[in-house]
Amino acid sequence: MIEKIINELHLYEKKLLDGLAKNSNLTPEEIAKLEQMPVKAVTSAAGMLESKNIITVDKTSTDNISLSEEGKDYALNGLPEHRILKALQDFSNEGKDEVGMDEVIEKAKVSKAQMNFSIGILMRHHWAKMNNGKLAITDEGKNADISSLPQVKFLKFLHDKKQITEENIPEEFIKVRAEFNKRKDLLNIKTSQDFHFILNDIGKKILDEGFSIQNEATQLTHDQLKTGSWKNLHYRGYDINASAPKNYPGKIHPLQQTIEEIRDIFIDMGFDEAKGTILESAFWNFDMLFQPQDHAAREMQDTFYVSNPSQATLPGGDLVEKTRAEHEHGGNTGSEGWNYKWNEDIAKQIVLRTHTTGLSVRYLSKHQPPLKMFSVGRVFRRETINYKHLPEFHQVEGIVAGEDMSFKNLLGILKEFYRKLGFKVRFRPAYFPYTYLSIESEIYVPEKKSWMELGGSGMFRPEVLEPLGIKTQVAAFGLGIERLAMMRYGIEDIRMLYQSDIGWLRKLPVTRNIKNF
Repeated sequence: MIEKIINELHLYEKKLLDGLAKNSNLTPEEIAKLEQMPVKAVTSAAGMLESKNIITVDKTSTDNISLSEEGKDYALNGLPEHRILKALQDFSNEGKDEVGMDEVIEKAKVSKAQMNFSIGILMRHHWAKMNNGKLAITDEGKNADISSLPQVKFLKFLHDKKQITEENIPEEFIKVRAEFNKRKDLLNIKTSQDFHFILNDIGKKILDEGFSIQNEATQLTHDQLKTGSWKNLHYRGYDINASAPKNYPGKIHPLQQTIEEIRDIFIDMGFDEAKGTILESAFWNFDMLFQPQDHAAREMQDTFYVSNPSQATLPGGDLVEKTRAEHEHGGNTGSEGWNYKWNEDIAKQIVLRTHTTGLSVRYLSKHQPPLKMFSVGRVFRRETINYKHLPEFHQVEGIVAGEDMSFKNLLGILKEFYRKLGFKVRFRPAYFPYTYLSIESEIYVPEKKSWMELGGSGMFRPEVLEPLGIKTQVAAFGLGIERLAMMRYGIEDIRMLYQSDIGWLRKLPVTRNIKNF
């Protein structure tokens, strides 16, 4: 065991131990001189030996106090408050007990800043008071013996001593020393550290065993390899089980990492990405999705409405009228619509988008099939904040349109998407206002041995597609990203993703390995 420890010692560690073997009371500077090594190398080696329990480093800190340049000036010419008091005493001897501020400043040879600072001290010691804008000396001020004041004595003491340690300050100056802490311009304080090294039992055993001090090879050169001289070099052993300092490298936030992973999957699958603003008109957010204007989701308790700007500009052409027809009587789809009078002013209302599906129908209005599109963005709903709900969260949306697109194709796309995320998925029937057939996707969570609902999908209804002039089938799907991130990182409270808990973030891996379930 001791031989292994000795073999792993650094050259400087051996030199430090060698110095202590000669004289256990040597200082770092003395060891550095004796062993012909830098002082910093001595302290570094001491730290390494202490971490291995070979020696104990006894550190003693000492504060050395001396006067600053300003403090030296005050020691010779007096503190500003004492100069002012002396000037007031001189004016009093001339028969002037009340003097203007400018006169005092000139006579005491202080600045206005020093005067303003000193007035409080003069009044606190009852040496002077303010009277109609003038400084008036008191009886205590007239009788004050400036030379006997403790502040004056302490400054003279420090001036004579040049430098003194904190513990050697006489007891009579302890309170003044504390007072001067608030006046940081008076004193210079330098902290020195004294090191004393104590050999522990392991250190004593190492010295008893003995060791040789020789240069150690840390990096081989081309010539050493070429000539074979590397065979005769001494190599220091390394402890592969030694603890290393924790490293916290920069990393992408786990929520953003999940978003980027989803974005990469869709791009790999041939999708184009679309982007839009968080402000949306009710026309694109609700009406174009065949959602009736009296639907509960449009109420103030579910949706954030924006007052400025108060109205949106609806698209030109006949898109608005076709949408009106779908809502009122179903247009040419064979549907009966919602049988109510559609209101254009309601469609002009501006909301914080409640989903990114509005972006999908906007994309369909400008692009003709075949197409594959996805979008990732923030959405807003009037949710009560708790462990699984936030009023602001992220949603990923996708559509696929083409002549051969079918509901079976949609299921295949979703299975491939979730497979790339590393999940086993199943589907169950669901209802959404703007899709038919509609399903919800559930993924299996092995840790909980249960299925979790993660997103909805379906085929856009004819009432959505007819105003856009889309003749083919369009599959749409979406999911909430926060819920996915919660499951992947094993957190139970959605707020954890936004609280920036530095301890939790540090523990997360830099990258994530996808598990296949």
